[in-house]
Amino acid sequence: MAKKKAAGGLDEGTRIRVKAGVASPDFPDVSFAGWTGSVMEVSGKPPAQKFIVEWDQQTIAGMPADYVSRCESQMLFHAMACLGGEDLELAG
Repeated sequence: MAKKKAAGGLDEGTRIRVKAGVASPDFPDVSFAGWTGSVMEVSGKPPAQKFIVEWDQQTIAGMPADYVSRCESQMLFHAMACLGGEDLELAG
């Protein structure tokens, strides 16, 4: 299956970093700033595209335990998130 092209170079498989000031969409008190991972899926059309991000092992290892617990209690998968393109930048 071909990779879906996205605006701003954030195609499927692209390594990303979350920009400063971005919080979890599910838990606004949890900062995602600096978290890194890869774009797994792109949905929608610009400018409203959404990016399913799978966090890398370093990010998962550094996640607050409370965040993981809260995700589990809400039946959310803590190793992934859905964010807008304005929240992401290419990881260097």
